[in-house]
Amino acid sequence: MTIYLPELNPYDLQFPEPSEALEDPNGLLAMGGDLSPERLLAAYNNGIFPWFSLGDPILWWSPSPRAIFIPNQFRPAKSLKKFFRKSGYRVSINRATADVIRLCGELRPDEETWLDESMQRAYTQLATLGFCHSVEVWENEVLIGGLYGIQMGQVFCGESMFSKKTNASKIALWKFCEHFHQHDGKLIDCQILNPHTESLGAIEITRPEYLKLLDHLKTQNVSQACYQPQWLTEGRDK
Repeated sequence: MTIYLPELNPYDLQFPEPSEALEDPNGLLAMGGDLSPERLLAAYNNGIFPWFSLGDPILWWSPSPRAIFIPNQFRPAKSLKKFFRKSGYRVSINRATADVIRLCGELRPDEETWLDESMQRAYTQLATLGFCHSVEVWENEVLIGGLYGIQMGQVFCGESMFSKKTNASKIALWKFCEHFHQHDGKLIDCQILNPHTESLGAIEITRPEYLKLLDHLKTQNVSQACYQPQWLTEGRDK
């Protein structure tokens, strides 16, 4: 099957309207451009994100339905709460963002090659500019899990997570949901529903619903302390 895609103009940051995205494959919108901070932020502002395999051109997506978490509705399983109380894991925010991005790329299966070195550099640069943030889970002084994503006002656009020890990524998400809600965060975008995010309580909404929420919430601010480097917990459940 031949697919015809708009190719982005390298000299401006315009994207096609998300409503023009293909149904098959779901959400494929455009190709080309670059991974500059300006283009990435323009994409996220419009409900679009990059996702492509090693050796392919840059591909841009806006799927429907869209998978999201509502932070104040996240309910950790009793077994996860019990595990965390006994684990001694500690959770932080923005204390090792470059390491989280790198490990999200290195620890993916061989067939999932989208988070290559160019993508890692792009998100690390966004972190340096203050737009990309991470949550880290530690066992003693060892980084064992985490997640990262892009801030858009009261929306957090989750990009990837990793886990080297049992439940580490689940704990990262749980504690971030609590923290984000406490600092006026309203929505966490996780792009496409998969078995892992579904098991954690992600739900699906239509593209128009997501874009309407994004259009409003990206103009609203979380509290200033939300993304300051800090410990979210010292390993004890509250």
